[in-house]
Formats: sequence, C-alpha cells, structure tokens
Amino acid sequence: MSAEGLDEIDLGILHLLQEDARNYTPVDMAKQLPVSDQTVRNRIEKMERMGVLEGYVPVIDYQNAGFPIRLEFCCTAPVQRREELAQAALEIDHVVRVEEMLSAQENVRVLAVSNDSEEINDIATQIDNLGLTIVSERLRRRTYIQPFNHFGAGIVSDP
Repeated sequence: MSAEGLDEIDLGILHLLQEDARNYTPVDMAKQLPVSDQTVRNRIEKMERMGVLEGYVPVIDYQNAGFPIRLEFCCTAPVQRREELAQAALEIDHVVRVEEMLSAQENVRVLAVSNDSEEINDIATQIDNLGLTIVSERLRRRTYIQPFNHFGAGIVSDP
C-alpha cells in the first residue's frame, strides 16, 4: 500500500481509467487485472469516496467544437485571496479551466474559449473586475495530454 492508502490494484485501475475512462468497463478492466469485475467496481467506489477520483471529465477539442480562440490569462492574485478569486473566475462565461499556482506572482491561470475576439475583451474585463491582475495573455495553439504512464502500469496485463 502507498501512503495514500492505494495498492497496486487501485493504481492499475487508475492507469486504465487514464488511458480510456469512457470505454473501459469494470469487466474490461478485470480482464487486465488479477481481480473480478465486482472488485474493480468496489475499488472505483472506494476511490471516489476517498476523493482520489473526483469525476470523469471529457477531453474536448474546442476548435472542432466551434471555439477556435483559446486564450490563457496569466494572473496575479493576493496570496490570501488566491483560492477565492480562482474559484470566482470559474463562474465567468467561456472560462473552462482555472489553475492555482504556488507562487506570489502569476499564481492564477485562467483558460477561456471563444469564437469571437470581442468576447475575449469582455472576459478580460470580468477577470480584472474580480481583482485578478492580468500579467499576460497567451493564445494556445494545441494541448497534448497523456496519462501518467507509470501509474499502475506494472499490474496491468494485455487484454
């Protein structure tokens, strides 16, 4: 068991969910792990209760969905208000992601999507009105994501 209370089976389940949470059923996972599908279900429920699994978020290609403008605002918030302002930024229309950074400067990143450059100005104004200081704006071209490939890979066998 790891310090967080997860064993190799849990890590194997997390590995498979990272690869393809949409298409892997507990039955499919059990074929690649040395446990039954019911054990997989129980382990998933346990990890949800523990807060290890917080949700199943789709990866959306915003450009293909009609929102070709993806702009990251790099902002600074007073450290004592960082969490509050980061959460408030999520309420702004077109904001799809907010990240808190552990630094005194440039400690909040806000990602917004749009199909209209004028909307971007409105979003920037709303971010500023919250009390976040916009340090820079970066137009995103593309994002690449992969699962943490060593997370339980050793317990998973080929289907």
